[in-house]
Amino acid sequence: MAEWTYPSELAEALLAFGLAPHTGTPPRLVRDQLNDLYRWEIRRLRDRLLAGEFPKADYVGHVVALRKKYWPLSFTPDQWESVLVGGEGAPGDGASGGDTT
Repeated sequence: MAEWTYPSELAEALLAFGLAPHTGTPPRLVRDQLNDLYRWEIRRLRDRLLAGEFPKADYVGHVVALRKKYWPLSFTPDQWESVLVGGEGAPGDGASGGDTT
């Protein structure tokens, strides 16, 4: 089983969302779970807009705040694997699908 070391800053950010990956948890799985949470929140935000809870002019600010909250999603799945130590997708092992030259 592959082992991954999640940097403390990333692990703390994930914990704020209720995600606590172990060393055996693949980074793509964790990112997918975080993305599901983000999509749920963005849909809820849209529903709040449509319900008239805030003016349309404020919507962009709410979206920006949500994107800042979910900052780990700014990294691609390959980038997630490259910042984690270990595992089958570790930099230089060729498993991540990136250029190894």
